Amino acid sequence: METKERKGLFNRFLNVVEALGNKLPDPIVLFIILMFTILLGSLIASLFHLEAENPATGETIEAVNLLNGEGLVQMLTGAITNFSEFPPLGMVLVVMIGIGLAEKSGYFEVAMRRVIEISPARLIIPAIILIGIIGNVAGDAGPVVLPPLAAMVVMRLGHHPFVGLVAAYAACLGAFSANILPGMADALALGFTEPAAQLINPDYSGNILMNYYFIAASTFFLLIVVYFVTTRITIPRLGTYDGPEANHEPLERKQIVALRWANIAALLTAVFFLVFLIPENGILRNQETGSIIQESPFMDSIVFIITILFFVPGLVYGLVSKTITSSQDFGKMLGDSMATMGSYIVLVFFAAQMLAFFNWSNLGPLIAIKGADLLQALNISGIPLVIGFILLAGLVNMLIGSASAKWAILAPVFVPMFMLLGYDPAFTQMLYRVGDSFSNPITPMLPYLPLLLAFAQRFDKNAGLGTLISALLPYTIILFFTWTVFTIIWFLLGFPVGPGGPIQLPE
Repeated sequence: METKERKGLFNRFLNVVEALGNKLPDPIVLFIILMFTILLGSLIASLFHLEAENPATGETIEAVNLLNGEGLVQMLTGAITNFSEFPPLGMVLVVMIGIGLAEKSGYFEVAMRRVIEISPARLIIPAIILIGIIGNVAGDAGPVVLPPLAAMVVMRLGHHPFVGLVAAYAACLGAFSANILPGMADALALGFTEPAAQLINPDYSGNILMNYYFIAASTFFLLIVVYFVTTRITIPRLGTYDGPEANHEPLERKQIVALRWANIAALLTAVFFLVFLIPENGILRNQETGSIIQESPFMDSIVFIITILFFVPGLVYGLVSKTITSSQDFGKMLGDSMATMGSYIVLVFFAAQMLAFFNWSNLGPLIAIKGADLLQALNISGIPLVIGFILLAGLVNMLIGSASAKWAILAPVFVPMFMLLGYDPAFTQMLYRVGDSFSNPITPMLPYLPLLLAFAQRFDKNAGLGTLISALLPYTIILFFTWTVFTIIWFLLGFPVGPGGPIQLPE
């Protein structure tokens, strides 16, 4: 990879991060090392009888030693289940069927070249970022689908494909709690906030939109922040790409015609699903509440729907453009696209074991609870409390990937504590969601980082975790500082964070 000379203190720091990160073992070996580290940690923690009270249930959580007979049996019997039930594994492989056909048939390449031909270049990167932020309403689909597409788009603009990978990934995950569309994350957060608030006020009742003003405003603010990091840090730092040259030749007539029919097919496919989604009694809605988002067949099947939305235009493009002329062509394209996921599948096996060991040992909840106790013991309030809680949530996020698991632990401690200090539960929930987002791009506890590495190694086989972490770290650092400042300004102005969501409790 050919890069520009990297000057400045911050770039030198990132160079050190990249160099140190790339000196780490192969990711597969790294996850094996982490597995044994967690096993050793479980033994040490149990020897010291490390325990804490779960604020959600009042139950005492104890460190579990996995280095004994019972632990060995659990590891042996659970290994296959850990792998097969690893949340994004099936989703990634299914999505790759649609993406793979669209890529191998030539649909993606031609569509992106056409977009670049007819669109102002300055709008493409902001569009990628905005799609990433809004796309988190689809849950896991965003960080799986968008980064590889963004990589190919920015490569056509003359940038390094890693620019698209990290910008899309940072937008999907670093701005996870920002959106102009309410989603499942709002409902999940409320599910823990409300009962925690009722520990102080049994009559308290929240609503799913009680953070909406803040998260909607954050969408446009973070669009600017992520765009700034991408254009001022990521693009200059990554420099040029010495891989296959982007094809700058004008599209042929048959390619444009095939693209038009493929897009018509994609539109008709989308209309097909909308027919079952838009009506109030649509079968893709929640049949009890009528909701499109909450516990609906649409959200439950969003990954497969996305797969179909890629598969259909990819197939139509291949047939019309004659890149698919036989069933053998069709089968080979699907097989070739899935073959690129081999290293990821192996990596997932070991990552799944590591995360399972961390969960079984109770080390994650114990560290989270001890951290919460420390912040509570400091007895701080106002702006220091806002900053401290956001930072704590971000640090806990490095240990526990599940947003609902973290909030299940933290909500019963901090929601009542903030209420006693005069703050509304909606405000506390909002602070948690900021902290739960900014460190997402660099946390190893999310299963998407190995996938991002697999995508990166398509363009640079020597890319390592250090390459990705050094590229993603500026997003995490700047998101923390800017979003925290944005939150403090909102706090000082006293704006409600959403309908029925004031900052201060009503007197």
